[in-house]
Amino acid sequence: MDTYGISSEERTRTPYGIGALMERAAARTVPLVRDIPDEALTAPTPCPDYDVRGLANHLFHVVVEFQKLAARQDADFTSTPSRVAPGGDWRERFAQETDKLVAAWSVPGAEDGTTGAWQLPARLVGSMALLDLVVHGWDLARATGRTYPVDEELAPVVEELEGAVARLAPTGRSTGAFGEAVPVPEGAPAFERLLGATGRSPA
Repeated sequence: MDTYGISSEERTRTPYGIGALMERAAARTVPLVRDIPDEALTAPTPCPDYDVRGLANHLFHVVVEFQKLAARQDADFTSTPSRVAPGGDWRERFAQETDKLVAAWSVPGAEDGTTGAWQLPARLVGSMALLDLVVHGWDLARATGRTYPVDEELAPVVEELEGAVARLAPTGRSTGAFGEAVPVPEGAPAFERLLGATGRSPA
């Protein structure tokens, strides 16, 4: 078992690869991004540091840089390029780059071993990109008055992310990547528990 609590037995038991889970998440988030109207780009989001444009830029950057991590290349998160602007074709480019992200993490061996500057378990690194696709997809849906689609197809994605957040939360909160956990009612659906664990109020 590594320092983030991932055992070889657990990885073998998991029936879905990260690429397959990303594909399910992308099927929900990409249409939401495609439908963001220009007039909503300055709207606030559940992430206090970002308006819609800033959050879309952040998610776009994640989608691009995590392709490199799947291929054991160096990623650069020191600054976020400005790719999102009124008009233009950024929405379609985001869809194309998300397809490339799914493909990169679907390559055999992509989630084996370690990757990134901190040499974290590759599957956990892939889960970070998966988490951004899901929770920032929800953020953007909420910011633009829409609903993030949650159904049985998303269940294995949420299951993967619950485990990843449990491992990442202590460091994530100390660095400001995660907010403090928001309590959710007892018996709340798994997706709402995930949102609460990342510092979001499902309500």
